[in-house]
Amino acid sequence: MGQSLQQKPKGSWNNLFVHLLLWGVIFILPYFFIDSERIFTWRPFLRSIPEMLGFLLVFYLNFFLLIDQLLFKGKTRAYILWNIVLIIAVSFIMHFTRELLELLMPHLRPRWRGRPNNYFLLLFLLRNSTSLFMMMGLSVALKMTVRWLQVENERKELAKAKSEAELQNLKNQINPHFLLNTLNNIYALIEFNPPKAQQAVMDLSKLLRHLLYDNNQNFVPLRQEAEFMRNYIELMRIRLADHVQLTTRFDYSDTANTLISPLIFISLVENAFKHGISGEHDSFIEISLREYDDGKVEFATRNSYFPKSDSDKSGSGIGLDLVKRKL
Repeated sequence: MGQSLQQKPKGSWNNLFVHLLLWGVIFILPYFFIDSERIFTWRPFLRSIPEMLGFLLVFYLNFFLLIDQLLFKGKTRAYILWNIVLIIAVSFIMHFTRELLELLMPHLRPRWRGRPNNYFLLLFLLRNSTSLFMMMGLSVALKMTVRWLQVENERKELAKAKSEAELQNLKNQINPHFLLNTLNNIYALIEFNPPKAQQAVMDLSKLLRHLLYDNNQNFVPLRQEAEFMRNYIELMRIRLADHVQLTTRFDYSDTANTLISPLIFISLVENAFKHGISGEHDSFIEISLREYDDGKVEFATRNSYFPKSDSDKSGSGIGLDLVKRKL
């Protein structure tokens, strides 16, 4: 909401610029073709004031009132009827305003024009009505363009808000999911090695510190996320039996500023320990993280496969789905 409110002034300035440009083209461009020797003359400009005011009246009555109240609400017939009445009325007003202006300032009357007659009045009204209908169509076109842009901006804002809400929901799911798996491991460790369990609790406090303070950011340094995974792996290493071979390789720069989404790899590491270890058979887990000079990051896990039974599964099985959604 805050971002949309901040963008409104910018949109208002853009709309004002469009309106100024539109009327500048409508009112100024014809004067370039009136006189081949002079670009602008005051006489035709003063004589065109009634037409200008009529154009403005029809355009903005449509833009600010009739289109919103009638056309956009599906009342097309009423909209057309109101515009016919409006255009006829404004055409007569423009004619009599022109006559009054020429009466007050006789030098504005063209030399070729004689006394007004019905034929001239009909021709004048027909010409003005056609121009006013064009103003109505131009108003509809601009209004629909503005509305389309507003709808498109709102759609983008909603998509952005939805994405941010999903990401926040994703973070809220990762924290308890990760904590649940870790507590299950410590619980198993307490049974056969309490001293190591105490050390595991200390390691877990470091992990929770990362979760509490770093997971709320959109990105964290790669080296910080790597250190987090190292702590987790060492926490898990305590409970590994001799027949389990754990190999890790971390190759990254301690001075580089590569940023990465927090907790993006931890679900993969969790799954390697969850499904790659057997209590009886030889097992292996290989974890590697490599950062290239061009900023590319490559992460891989490889492990033996000993799937858990339904009764032995921990967590909710959402780890991989969360990784995909976060990516």
